[in-house]
Amino acid sequence: MIGLKSTLNVIDNSGALLVECVNILKNKVNNGVGSVGDEIVCVVKRARPVSAATQASVNAVKVRKGDVRRAVIVRTRKEVRRPDGTYVRFDDNAAVLLNNKREMLGTRIGGIVNADLRLKGWSKIVSLAPRVV
Repeated sequence: MIGLKSTLNVIDNSGALLVECVNILKNKVNNGVGSVGDEIVCVVKRARPVSAATQASVNAVKVRKGDVRRAVIVRTRKEVRRPDGTYVRFDDNAAVLLNNKREMLGTRIGGIVNADLRLKGWSKIVSLAPRVV
């Protein structure tokens, strides 16, 4: 359950480390609370430092502190019930940053993601993740 002002770790290589949720998109049912697979608008609170040498390279950092970006929630601390009756809960809240075309901003994912993402249409994220639970 991700709400307004919730902080999430970023698990892709876009350059952001920590983001803060400012809006949950297209979720009128749960009173503005997002779960795994929901799209959010977030502000980058902490990002990797950018040096002059890496700024000119191909793998330049794509985001800076203060940028407003879209993201998809991939892990939540609040448990999620599955249809078979099991509950899945993670140690932290995590997200993957998106561009305006709903494509991933980074090219890699560095952590575990929830398997429910595949059911919600985020199979690209699931295929890049090292582990799916």
